[in-house]
Amino acid sequence: MLDSDLAEMYEVRTKELNKAVSRNIDSFPSDFMFQLTAEEYRSLRFQFGTLKRGAHSKYLPRVFMEQGVGMLSSVLKSRRARQVNIQIMRAFVRLRQLLNTHKELARKLEELERKYDAQFKCVFEAIKALMEPPDGPEPKRIEGFKPGK
Repeated sequence: MLDSDLAEMYEVRTKELNKAVSRNIDSFPSDFMFQLTAEEYRSLRFQFGTLKRGAHSKYLPRVFMEQGVGMLSSVLKSRRARQVNIQIMRAFVRLRQLLNTHKELARKLEELERKYDAQFKCVFEAIKALMEPPDGPEPKRIEGFKPGK
């Protein structure tokens, strides 16, 4: 998560959040937090479109991983920080559960496939195909009406 997004959630200015992190930088190793490169920041800004005047900093944003978000509540030390941190941790847990559910479903499907004979082979192949992301070319973009053509 970006420092600016977290600052908004914690109801502090991004500058204040980053000062707290800088004062406790030893609590944020590279697998907890990193700073975007100039190229990554340009790419990110391009994806989100033009920013409003004053909506961006002259400093490159910091990006916090799950553990870094957890560490922020101890650095910010406010009631709001603890509440937000609890909600963010719950969101990470739910995301992990969703990923594990998909893995568990694939494992159970493999067990069933081994258990039953070839007559169900086409059923298992169809289920597996539905679980895979679609491949091939992206869908064609539909052009809107163009007058004069």
